[in-house]
Amino acid sequence: MIWLTEKIEFPPYEFANKDGIIALGGDLSSERLIFAYQNGIFPWYSKGDPIVWYFPKKRMVLFPDELKISKSMRKIIQKNEFQITENKVFEDVIYNCKNIKRVDGLGTWITDEMEQAYIALHKQGVAKSIEVWENDILVGGLYGIEMNNIFCGESMFSKVTNASKLAFIYLVTKMNYQLIDCQVYNDHLASLGAKEIENREFLNLLRKFQ
Repeated sequence: MIWLTEKIEFPPYEFANKDGIIALGGDLSSERLIFAYQNGIFPWYSKGDPIVWYFPKKRMVLFPDELKISKSMRKIIQKNEFQITENKVFEDVIYNCKNIKRVDGLGTWITDEMEQAYIALHKQGVAKSIEVWENDILVGGLYGIEMNNIFCGESMFSKVTNASKLAFIYLVTKMNYQLIDCQVYNDHLASLGAKEIENREFLNLLRKFQ
């Protein structure tokens, strides 16, 4: 496994192992993170571990015209009981994604270091958030990285049923991205129309839409 140095670079894609790990170490500077996302690579690691960089063999993506909105979700949207905003409280969104309790255990990978790194990217206009409100209370949202016409989703949270789905649907239908990068498979996103594609196909789309 290749360990990164201070130089902002990553090994060739062929160096990624069967689990999708392409490199270890380095830092979470804005420059390195932006370079990583431009090349289809993202960090994912636990507190106390070295930074782990991934380039999965299968990439979970959503093409906006393949979004699936269930009848029940359409009824919720039509009721207009929730308010949705963009980039209003990014720090609150990432804090909730980091700290909310999840049945599947996901979300604990957002370390303090990662939280601050993405807040720095937000201040540079690179990291974006969608917020869902109910009676002026933040009840859901998501955040990720904007690479021109691609949105690289990082995490989402819900404090009430369907709040994160509302944020995701808003992202896909209102933000005019040509591709949503969902990184790795999960059932929640599959139910909304996301699917896995080969990493080479993803790279071609990344270069096409950036």
